[in-house]
Amino acid sequence: MNTTISSGRRFYIGLMKGLMVLSAALTCGLALFLIGFVLCKGVPSLTWELVSTKPSYLNDTIGILPDILNTVYIIVATLLIVLPLGVGAAIYLTEYAASKRLVAVIEYAAETLSGIPSIIFGLVGMLVFANTFGKCLLAGALTLVIMNLPTVMRTAQESLKTVPTSLREGAFGLGAGKWRVVRTVVLPGCVDGIITGCILSAGRIMGESAALLFTAGFAHALNGFFSGLGSPGATLTVALYLYANEPRPGAKEASFAIAAILMLLTLAINFAAVLVGRYFKKRSAL
Repeated sequence: MNTTISSGRRFYIGLMKGLMVLSAALTCGLALFLIGFVLCKGVPSLTWELVSTKPSYLNDTIGILPDILNTVYIIVATLLIVLPLGVGAAIYLTEYAASKRLVAVIEYAAETLSGIPSIIFGLVGMLVFANTFGKCLLAGALTLVIMNLPTVMRTAQESLKTVPTSLREGAFGLGAGKWRVVRTVVLPGCVDGIITGCILSAGRIMGESAALLFTAGFAHALNGFFSGLGSPGATLTVALYLYANEPRPGAKEASFAIAAILMLLTLAINFAAVLVGRYFKKRSAL
């Protein structure tokens, strides 16, 4: 058997390897350039006064504390609603649904929802939730629930599928019921994927702006959690958009400072997702 490789084949393999290395280098270079540019422009503008005060148009000062709190409020409210819905839907589709056609239809609908531009979700949220509750953080959170439900559901569903069937069969053989098997065997075996999906959803919620422009409003007022959900409020991404378009002094610097905060939080969230995945893998290997 002739195992020699022709010169043309070697050239083709080398060319493909070179293109892959070039593509990887360009991707890493663009990511590093973006991170470095935002941090270099934003970190010098980060001050304690900026992150610990609210804006005052009388004194012509800028503060982003209300925007930070609004971001936390909308992340918590969205996750409290979307996690039970998404994980519950994944459990039903994986463990209980008898009709494969129904499962296929729901999965197709979820994939279609995940591909819809966020501006369309914002329009629907404005027509449905904002007209019902008014422009407030609750309307924005409900809009983000619809946006993130396919992600949470599909992530949980794929995690549930990784649990070996032998574990289910062993639990059934010991006389456990269906729900007891799901609760004590299946869910603990895929909790790493569910938590990772939750963390990544929090990152997407934090970085969303288009949908919130139509539903959450632009206010910079300090509110508690429950009063804040019923009031209009700007998140960090919306505040970045507003300050980037304001002509007053210090607005551009504030927008870059917000961008740096969002960049650091995004990096922290992705790092946390990696650490959680490694932790549960080590725990399952013990």
